[in-house]
Amino acid sequence: MTKLNELAPRPGSTKNRLRVGRGPGSGKGKTAGRGVKGQKARSGVAINGFEGGQMPLHMRMPKRGFKNADRLQFAEVNLWRIEQAIAAGKLDAKKPIDAAALLAAGVIRRAKDGVKLLGKGELSSKIEITVYAATGSARAAVEKAGGSLTATKPAPAEAEA
Repeated sequence: MTKLNELAPRPGSTKNRLRVGRGPGSGKGKTAGRGVKGQKARSGVAINGFEGGQMPLHMRMPKRGFKNADRLQFAEVNLWRIEQAIAAGKLDAKKPIDAAALLAAGVIRRAKDGVKLLGKGELSSKIEITVYAATGSARAAVEKAGGSLTATKPAPAEAEA
């Protein structure tokens, strides 16, 4: 049986690191492969994007756009995807469909801030669906199939004068 003091990696599987700056005979002596003098030959160099005191390019470029930190992100679902889940037996068209049912059926990965129903595809099943918001074409398609759609999106607040 092998003893702990006899454990060693397989021959040829490991390689010693190159020790630079150990004399001219090593091939990596004196400047240790860094070239000659200058900032980059010294240790502790961090000059990525530095332009010698000139305003760096990324700071000279104009700022564009606006990202609203309070924006809502929705799980978007198309009609064809719901129809596909009903056909596969993952969704029951007779029961009310909401974010939890879509999540359980694997139609959406996560509910995020709500589900938005989009109108791409055909809907032949009569469904009763509750979502945060829906496009006009999706609403029309659900009602055309004989179903009902409830949007939980709050009405826009009236501007106070």
